[in-house]
Amino acid sequence: MTSRPFNLRALAAALAIVLPVAAAASPAVAASPEIYTPPFSKLALEGYDPVAYFAGAPARGEAKFSTTHKGVQYRFSSAQNLARFQANPDAYLPQYGGYCAWAVAGGYTAKGDPLAWKIVNGKLYLNYDAKVQQRWAADIPGNIAKGDHNWPQVLK
Repeated sequence: MTSRPFNLRALAAALAIVLPVAAAASPAVAASPEIYTPPFSKLALEGYDPVAYFAGAPARGEAKFSTTHKGVQYRFSSAQNLARFQANPDAYLPQYGGYCAWAVAGGYTAKGDPLAWKIVNGKLYLNYDAKVQQRWAADIPGNIAKGDHNWPQVLK
């Protein structure tokens, strides 16, 4: 059995054909990197209802009660919550686009977990998980101040 030499030019030519086709066929991603969505998804908060947090507990949204805001889909547990959101989206959107508030305070981004949440001064904050949330909660005012300062630069 004889081996053929590796042909780098042939590989490069094949990739030049395959990669653009694969990229065109890949699922859509969120239109705005300022809002966290899982890879290959436009669904914010993993489908949780952003308005429900302000009533005291997260609730799964339903596809029949959904809207798109800034290129991202939000789901709601009721038509009433959908209407509330549509009337004033900024009142219900998670801070830092739903990224982890602890991470943003540290100058970087990480996914926010819709079940690691807290309302502070009428605003929704998410953290990576419950353990990270405990660290963030040790100095909420300081971490919010750091996050607010870092947020404009963090996505650059």
